[in-house]
Amino acid sequence: MFQDFVDVWTPVAFSGQLRADRPLRVSVAGTAVALFRDAQGAPAAVLDRCPHRGVALSLGTVIQGGLQCPFHGWRFDHAGRCVHVPWNPEARREHLGAVAIPAYELAGQLWIHTSLGTHAPTLPTVHDSLLEAQTRITGIEMIWNTHWTRVMENMLDWSHLPFVHRASIGRTLVPLLGERLDTLIEEHEWGWRVRTAHRGSPRPGMLDFRRPNQMNLHIPMTRRRLTLTVACVPIDERHTRLLLVAARNFARPAIFDVFFNRANRRIAEEDRAIVESSDPPEIPPASAERSVRTDAATLRFRKYYFSRLKGDSLARTPG
Repeated sequence: MFQDFVDVWTPVAFSGQLRADRPLRVSVAGTAVALFRDAQGAPAAVLDRCPHRGVALSLGTVIQGGLQCPFHGWRFDHAGRCVHVPWNPEARREHLGAVAIPAYELAGQLWIHTSLGTHAPTLPTVHDSLLEAQTRITGIEMIWNTHWTRVMENMLDWSHLPFVHRASIGRTLVPLLGERLDTLIEEHEWGWRVRTAHRGSPRPGMLDFRRPNQMNLHIPMTRRRLTLTVACVPIDERHTRLLLVAARNFARPAIFDVFFNRANRRIAEEDRAIVESSDPPEIPPASAERSVRTDAATLRFRKYYFSRLKGDSLARTPG
C-alpha cells in the first residue's frame, strides 16, 4: 500500500467535499481510502475495503458517525472498530474491524497519513498565512495524466516561468533572459525555501517546498498577502491529483473566489500539456537526464524522493 509514498501527511481533498452523511473515496499512491465524518464531525479514514467480503466501504452510508458497509450493513467507527453486525448479536466484533488510516483536517483541507492506525507520530503543517483569521482560502482540484514527481518538480522550477508563463506569473523574468539567474535554497525543518537572485541581489517572491508534496508560492505584494499552494497527490503511476489553493488577506468576500480559482486553473493549464509529455512519466535518477545550475531546486527534490520515498510501501494488512 502507498507505494513510494509511505509515512507522510498529504492533503487529499477539500473539507467541503466531505459531507456528514456520505463517505468520500480517494486514491493515494495506488491505495483506495474511504473518508467519513464521525459523530463529532471530525474526519476519519479507513482502507476502502470491507473486511467481510472486500467491497468498497465508500459506497456505504454514515450512520451516527459510523461508516456502514453497503453489502451487509457492518458498521465501523472512526478507529475502524466494528460496532454493529446485523443478524449476529454474538459476533466477536473486536476481530472484525476495518483498517484505519490517520486523518486530520487543517486549513480547509482533509489530510491522511500514509500509515495504519488512528494516530500518526506528527501532525500536518501548513504555512502560517493559511491559518490566520483574516485569510480567505479558496481552491480547485485538477487531475493530470503523469506521475506526481514530474508535477512536483514543475512546481519547484523557476527557470520555465518566462517561457511557459510568459503572459502571467513569469512575465517579470522575461527581461532577464540572457543573463545569469541564481537559485538560492534555504533549508527548513519542513523542507526548503527557494529564491532567485539577479546580479547578486535577491528578486521579489519565493516558493517553499513542504515535504512531501506541497509547494507554496508567495506573491510579492505591497500591504497585501497572496499565497498560492499546490499539493501534488499521487493517485497511481500515471495520474496526479492537484489541490490548488489561493490564500489571501484581501478581497475576502466569496464573490471573488471565482476570480482566484480561474487564475489558478489558467496558470496550471499553461503547464499541463508540457508536463504530461514528460518521458518517462516518473522522474528518473539525476544521472539519467541532463541538468544545469538552475536545476538546483528540482535536483534537491529528486534527491529527497529517491532517498526518502522511492521503494517503500506498506504490506497489506487484513481487516
